[in-house]
Amino acid sequence: MRAYLDHAATTPLLACAREAMLDALDTTGNASSLHTAGRVARRRLEEARESIAADLGVTPSEVVLTAGGTEADNLAVKGLWWGRTAERPQRRRVLASRVEHHAVLDPVHWLGEHEGAEVVWLDVDALGRVDAEQVAAELARPGEVALVTVMWANNEVGTVQPIEAIAAACAQADVPLHVDGVQALGSIPVDAGLPTTLAVSAHKLGGPMGVGALLARRSAPLAALTHGGGQERQVRSGTADVPGIAGFAAALHETLVDLPERSPRLASLRDELLGGIAALAPDAIVNGALGGLDARLPGNAHVSFPGCEGDALLMLLDAAGVDVSTGSACTAGVPEPSHVLLAMGIDPILARSSLRMTLGHSSTRADVDALLGALPEVLERARRAGQVRVSPRLAAAVRDGG
Repeated sequence: MRAYLDHAATTPLLACAREAMLDALDTTGNASSLHTAGRVARRRLEEARESIAADLGVTPSEVVLTAGGTEADNLAVKGLWWGRTAERPQRRRVLASRVEHHAVLDPVHWLGEHEGAEVVWLDVDALGRVDAEQVAAELARPGEVALVTVMWANNEVGTVQPIEAIAAACAQADVPLHVDGVQALGSIPVDAGLPTTLAVSAHKLGGPMGVGALLARRSAPLAALTHGGGQERQVRSGTADVPGIAGFAAALHETLVDLPERSPRLASLRDELLGGIAALAPDAIVNGALGGLDARLPGNAHVSFPGCEGDALLMLLDAAGVDVSTGSACTAGVPEPSHVLLAMGIDPILARSSLRMTLGHSSTRADVDALLGALPEVLERARRAGQVRVSPRLAAAVRDGG
């Protein structure tokens, strides 16, 4: 049986989500239709929306259902930009952290290239954290800001951002804050009322792929990206995936109920994993913040192995029956160092020597044991292959414990 340690990419479907989806699949009807079948579908849709809203502490009208986290991020970034600049064309600045997921990075780049946005990239420290005081300082500078976007927790290294302080700075400046909460929701407590908009995704917490939501305050000046039936608050058009949304609602509810027990269990399991790696590979380097749930996602272990190529490690572990990743699944196969690790100041060679190992609701000690059991031979073969030549500066840093 394979060991699956890539829950940050996607996590197995929960039984409750599967049951909710199968039940809804037996219902015929478009939720926008007025006849009986349509009304039945609409009732299922709105019951799921109400469940999502109740679990996240928002009103049902603030839940804009989407086809996933990427669409939600795009709707927020572009929609807030267009809505804010339509109100005041002088609002040209966008503040975004350098470690965002590409679902945010790429829309921000696009606004700079095609809409004339003045993008200010927020630096991070060596642990991948944004400084809330830097955000406040940028908001105080001359030039009106259209929006700020900072993710709740990083999808690669697991570092949790100081969202409460950043949200306070944005509120004081009366500037909307978008937060990509895809990795955070279901792993740590998330206060959906802090940001102006919050992107979430079902398949990261035991729901189906292709379903998500943008939690958007009624006051958020969102402009629509897609036009058509205007099913979701006139800012998102398209026929609703009622079975998928029902599965999302069921998975979210169970995940949040189990969160107080699951997060400490995963953090303990992750620490066992990191301790085992340290014993087997003393030169291995853990990337990202360490500490409690306010510092790092409980199931995230991101480690660099000097002298090894990350892709080689991944393929060797895959052959040994262990599934891990080298970073975001959205950039898998791209032969470039992670933009997240580079923003943290990590040597490009070391950045390409990294693995992301992530745990989730189905993870057990057997998964950790399988990885640790396969790792010695995998490391030996990867180092023997000599695919990465360590720079003298990097070798000295590792030797000195830097």
